[in-house]
Amino acid sequence: MVAGRSPGPAAEDEAEAAAAALLPAGCGAGRGEAGPVPCPVSGCAGTAGLGPRVGTAVGLVAGAPVREARGVGGFPVMENHALKSYAAKLSSSFVINSVRRLNEFSEVKQDGDGQLRKYLFITFFFFFKGIILEYVQGGEPKTRSIDLLDLRPDTDAIALVEEIQKGEPLITASCKEHVIHLVRRLQEKLEEKEDHKFYLFKVLRAHILPLTNVAFNKSGSCFITGSYDRTCKVWDTASGEELRTLEGHGNVVYAIAFNNPYGDKIATGSFDKTCKLWSTETGKCYHTFRGHSAEIVCLSFNLQSTLVATGSMDTTAKLWDIEKGEEIVTLSGHSAEIIALSFNTTGDRIITGSFDHTVAVWDVGTGRMLHTLIGHRGEISSAQFNWDCSLIVTGSMDKTCMLWNAMTGTHIATLTGHSDEILDVCFDYAGQRIATASADGSARVYNAETKKCIAKLEGHGGEISKVCFNPKGNRILTASSDKTARLWDAATGHCLQILEGHTDEIFSCAFNYKGDIIITGSKDNTCRIWH
Repeated sequence: MVAGRSPGPAAEDEAEAAAAALLPAGCGAGRGEAGPVPCPVSGCAGTAGLGPRVGTAVGLVAGAPVREARGVGGFPVMENHALKSYAAKLSSSFVINSVRRLNEFSEVKQDGDGQLRKYLFITFFFFFKGIILEYVQGGEPKTRSIDLLDLRPDTDAIALVEEIQKGEPLITASCKEHVIHLVRRLQEKLEEKEDHKFYLFKVLRAHILPLTNVAFNKSGSCFITGSYDRTCKVWDTASGEELRTLEGHGNVVYAIAFNNPYGDKIATGSFDKTCKLWSTETGKCYHTFRGHSAEIVCLSFNLQSTLVATGSMDTTAKLWDIEKGEEIVTLSGHSAEIIALSFNTTGDRIITGSFDHTVAVWDVGTGRMLHTLIGHRGEISSAQFNWDCSLIVTGSMDKTCMLWNAMTGTHIATLTGHSDEILDVCFDYAGQRIATASADGSARVYNAETKKCIAKLEGHGGEISKVCFNPKGNRILTASSDKTARLWDAATGHCLQILEGHTDEIFSCAFNYKGDIIITGSKDNTCRIWH
């Protein structure tokens, strides 16, 4: 069975309005000379979905690696993939893949000497602690990132910005106050107390055949579902109404994703061996990408929304040009099915996870394999970058999670403790914590720096197929075969709430970017929206 993947974006006017609300009056931010400039940044909750299990020959549980990329010239991404094989590996077996991405930026326009046009992008959502500087020089767009991972409510914002200024000439005196203002807004968000209880808002009977995947867009204003009925549907989160149905595939629609953070396009990957690119607004099919010789089980957009990557049971991944509708390169080198893939933030690297027990790191420009991460003794279930792209985390059916140096491909640590297969792994949005979900019915939280287990999430009565952090990083959501989803304190491992009501196993769950809406997808063929 299959599970899917997904991410999500938000509308340009929404991002612009949000940015404007955070900036001082009269700052003139939010628009470039050619119009609104969308700025994505951290991944918030696109959900990763995994399909339900059908039959006994092959069963997959959702897994989701969340990999984020650093905010350099792009936005972070998160992908989730997991898979559980039972009998022999069949070409028709379903794999699990989920992708989540989320990005959000606030834009401050700063005109310098009239020759160098600068756009200062500063993340204004509390969950993404960093600053992205994007500017045009010599006609070429360039970006730089500044991490604020150690930002605290009591940090001296003025001293912090002045220290940043010393090493960053793009932050001029004229925009210093805007930066300080946004840093203080981030601090206010970090200081907010959170004691939110979720209640069931709506039950959606989305498709007549089983779901394969669900995913929020960036803002959480809408989400998509994939299904065995060969369609993908777009839904309005606020009303629960179906907006449109994307029809045209000749087999199961397994992998789905928004082009975060823009959200104006949707990609669908199918067992019919093709990937289709659609307009979110009209439902028009822009392109059908053909070339794989077996089922497509995972896909992802790069953060710049210029490429879409597809992974297949034919052991290859392919990169496609979104505008031209053409294949750019085929990534060949794995000896078994590819069930997970993810771009880094800058879009120059992509990782693929395979049933051959390895993860490969590729150069996007040349299609050359840079590193092969060898060490796992079982199929890969999920893989992702941390926020600054320095680390890669991988989860495997061998019951372990491994950390790798993303630049050199060297093994850093093996995170142990689970007694059964790891079905999902993810970083929080600051890249400081790692969460794992296992078939043993528990989830664990590890400190990414010390590699120590800091919390055990115990209480589910069945395997956990999906795990994700809320945008703020202080809550964890898990989905289980025991028909419930649970909300946990990320620091203590204490269970804060049990989301009950589904009548079959839950294979997908996700937060919206504000962290105040949850969506769950179940084998009972329904999606539930929780406020």
